[in-house]
Amino acid sequence: MSTRKLIMWALFCGVLILGAGVFKLWQTTGDGAQVQLLQLGESAVLGDMTVSVNAVSKNASQTLVEVSMQGVEGADATAGWRMLVGGVISEAQPLTEGSGTPCATTKLAEPILCTVAFPVSEGTPTIAYIRAGQQEQWATTP
Repeated sequence: MSTRKLIMWALFCGVLILGAGVFKLWQTTGDGAQVQLLQLGESAVLGDMTVSVNAVSKNASQTLVEVSMQGVEGADATAGWRMLVGGVISEAQPLTEGSGTPCATTKLAEPILCTVAFPVSEGTPTIAYIRAGQQEQWATTP
């Protein structure tokens, strides 16, 4: 193959790659890219689990999140919870004694109400729950 043909094919491939990048950029800036924040008390269904964040409070050592969960028998109720505040994502930690109802396992037929604990933080947290490849987020008030 001649050098001229190789250069033409390289330019053609470059234009295709550029077109694919522009298309992907267009996709991610559309309506589908908006993040929906649920309000406290609103429920979400992720896979086979129905969850809601009912309240958020802070004490001297932890940020406490009261949640309601139902839909799976025997699942770890603290797994999948995250807190975003100040650009830092925190995972659930053990609840200090007397701070609320500890989360154990979920139930299929009845909702459990419990408290998920996170490290104490400054700022307004956003609480997220991840399950079955899906994520929902709850906005909290300062």
